Amino acid sequence: MEFAKNLLSDNVRVLKSQVSKTAYQGVAIAIGSIVIATLVVGYYQTGGISLEAIAKAHSENYALWMLDSIPFVFGFWGQYSSSVMAYQAGAMIFDQTQELRFRAESMEKQANYSATHDPATDLPNRALFYDRVEQAILSANSQNKLLSILLVEFANFKEVYDTLGRNSSDQILKQMATRLQSVVLGADSVARIDGNIFSLLMPATDNENAAIVLAKNVQAALDPPFKAEHLNLAIHSNIGIVNFPEHGEDVDTLVQKAGVALFMAAKSHEGYVVYTPSFDDHSPRRLTLMSELRQAIDKEHLHIYYQPKVSIKTGRLYGAEALVRWQHPRHGFIAPDEFIPMAERTRTIKHLTRWALHKTFKQCAEWHRQGLDMTVSVNLSARDLHDPELPDIVAGVAASTGVKPAWMMLEITESSIMTDPERSLDIILRLHEMGYKLSIDDFGTGYSSLAYLKKMPLTELKIDKSFVCDVLHSENDAVIVKATINLAHNLGLQVTAEGVESQQVMELLEGYECDVAQGYLLSRPIPLDQFNQWMRVEAAAFHKPGC
Repeated sequence: MEFAKNLLSDNVRVLKSQVSKTAYQGVAIAIGSIVIATLVVGYYQTGGISLEAIAKAHSENYALWMLDSIPFVFGFWGQYSSSVMAYQAGAMIFDQTQELRFRAESMEKQANYSATHDPATDLPNRALFYDRVEQAILSANSQNKLLSILLVEFANFKEVYDTLGRNSSDQILKQMATRLQSVVLGADSVARIDGNIFSLLMPATDNENAAIVLAKNVQAALDPPFKAEHLNLAIHSNIGIVNFPEHGEDVDTLVQKAGVALFMAAKSHEGYVVYTPSFDDHSPRRLTLMSELRQAIDKEHLHIYYQPKVSIKTGRLYGAEALVRWQHPRHGFIAPDEFIPMAERTRTIKHLTRWALHKTFKQCAEWHRQGLDMTVSVNLSARDLHDPELPDIVAGVAASTGVKPAWMMLEITESSIMTDPERSLDIILRLHEMGYKLSIDDFGTGYSSLAYLKKMPLTELKIDKSFVCDVLHSENDAVIVKATINLAHNLGLQVTAEGVESQQVMELLEGYECDVAQGYLLSRPIPLDQFNQWMRVEAAAFHKPGC
């Protein structure tokens, strides 16, 4: 406060000196004017300039007396006015200087905050999180305790972002941040270190299982639906866990290994995984496969396998389902469950879908040219159903291969529909208007709404094999299968049962009036040449006499 007063006094003194200088100049000019006026009056009265003339002019001209007093009045008024103006100007400059200083300090604080915090969630960013981990490592070393880092991945973030846009995605991220902060303890730290990855720091603990307990609490917190644009959205999360000093002694090593554990968590049943050294081989493999998948598509290293579908009532071949297989030259057989999700996380899924459609459409057209009346099914992913260009892609492939839409069955999963029902329904309606049959795959494993199921122009409903395989031994599965068949028939849909592996199951399904069977009893998915041979030799074994 004393500094501010001194600063203001100095400003007033400087400004006052500048104003006083001007006032003194004005007084000097006024005095000069009086002298000149006195000389002129004296000369006029006496005809010359002398002391007697000046004295006579002042003694006889009262106006000069008043004029003589004006410099003193102006001088006094000038000094007073200059003091007031100088003080006011000084105060104004001081206020503006203070305001500029406050603004500069505020901008500096904001810049420092922005450099260490995520703008979308207001959580610490990677830089600040790394700094806190380094401090926590020093503390844990001195206390001879362990600390844990958890990476929490918003697994379907890209799907939500592509569907709802940035604003809704940011809303969900903020909700996730709030839930994570409510789960962790006071000493724990939550940060957002990547677009869809949050990090949790749990320092200085003696409990080796504390990180697993925290991971389960995080899963419970993220389990309730999130709200965005009047939609209830389910968030799929994966959690990778590392412990200091067991898995690393610096922050870079710990976070890198937590990332490896996060990748493995996506494959685990629990949804969370604690890092082990055996995981190290999987991370390079994943990166290699992601880069090689596009090359495999371009170089025809992928193959289409076919699995037959047979009419239960007649035993005749109804059609086949086309399934993509990847025989890697170094890693061997790569399961679709491994490379399809990788493709869906990138733009590769669009190229994969286009390739699969072209192969199956072309083969279906060839079978029909040979006189085989069969329906070929091909799967569409969740990303495909959110792509407004899909109907145009399908139309282009159909035109180039000569296939008729009525010969094809496009299979979609109920989980892919429920991710964004409105957009999916729009794509489905466009495909239906083009003449394509549509099938809902793996029915019963997702969370489909009967209201949306009723709106969709479906031809087929496929019962998931998880219900069919145990239908002979599980009364609950039998009830579900029978009820699903009745529901589908009431909606005017044909029913295909997947996972038919025995003749007893086939006979039971016939009693339930199921329409089509698919499973290992008939054949495994096999390459094209083997499938053609199966149609010539094996298919007749299922044909019922008189049908």
